[in-house]
Amino acid sequence: MPELAPSPPAASGAAARRRLYLLFRIGADRYALDAADVIEVLAMRAFKQVPGVPAWVVGMFDCRGAALPAIDLSALAGAGTAARVTSTRLALVRYRPGGEHRERLLGLVLEQATETVHYDPAAFRPAGLDTPQARYLGPVLSDAQGMVQAVRVAELLPESVRALLFAPEPAPAEGGRP
Repeated sequence: MPELAPSPPAASGAAARRRLYLLFRIGADRYALDAADVIEVLAMRAFKQVPGVPAWVVGMFDCRGAALPAIDLSALAGAGTAARVTSTRLALVRYRPGGEHRERLLGLVLEQATETVHYDPAAFRPAGLDTPQARYLGPVLSDAQGMVQAVRVAELLPESVRALLFAPEPAPAEGGRP
């Protein structure tokens, strides 16, 4: 009987806790999105403008026949509009504000979004700042290239903007009649 190759060792400790993150930049600073929130990373698209929304809402884009809103994270952070270069990507993310069970789709324009990395989520530490206008900014960690700050997708949109971008679902009619 042929000898079986040994099974690879089971992941243990920190290696078992590591998660995949998509890195991107706003200016010289690095940020990380938990890959569990990311559905797909797309090339940049044309956007349909939406009047009456903040400037960091770049508009709507077509994704497989559905019109989805997109925001520019560089503009949201006050660093100006993201440069339209080959490393700027459109990340399609799962957006669940305030612990909602309902998942909505949202596009994020990200500069230099070309790298993924594994981090232990426990390695992120509180940033030590209270940023009420930027609740989406999460904890930080340091690696060989410097500091990285996590971005909390669920906290990206203030309630007023969420109401503009995501119309409420119509209530079901009683007895199935309109």
